[in-house]
Amino acid sequence: MWKKIKPYIISIAIALAVGGLSALLTRGNMDIYAEIQKPALAPPGWLFPVVWSILYVLMGISSAMIYVKNGLPSADNQNGLAVYALSLVVNFFWSIIFFNLRAFWVSFIWLILLWILILATILRYRKTGKTAAYLQIPYLIWVTFAGYLNYMIAVLN
Repeated sequence: MWKKIKPYIISIAIALAVGGLSALLTRGNMDIYAEIQKPALAPPGWLFPVVWSILYVLMGISSAMIYVKNGLPSADNQNGLAVYALSLVVNFFWSIIFFNLRAFWVSFIWLILLWILILATILRYRKTGKTAAYLQIPYLIWVTFAGYLNYMIAVLN
């Protein structure tokens, strides 16, 4: 039993750790969200950690599904997981660029890179695990919405 759930626990923990560490490094600057001008569709600040936590769990489950699917070292599995890992790195730095550096335009461009990486992850995962690919779709949708917010915040500020 442990052998089957271990990859899922580890994958979820990695995704949550990336988000948690990024939040920890930006926590002193997240108050700017309340201070800056935001577009009409901007959600309240408390919603972000809730949504991101759910997304990180889905991302972790998805990557574990690919990891255990057909067993590594399948080239398709490794390729998908490598793109996913790169997306986690880009995801990690977005909040630092946005909140700590307050570089709204740079963070918007960075978010476009993240969006491309998420789409690439979905396309690669789809080759070996459609369910794993589908679990990435809420992440892509949320980052699309975050792109709208980021863009509008850059314009308004």
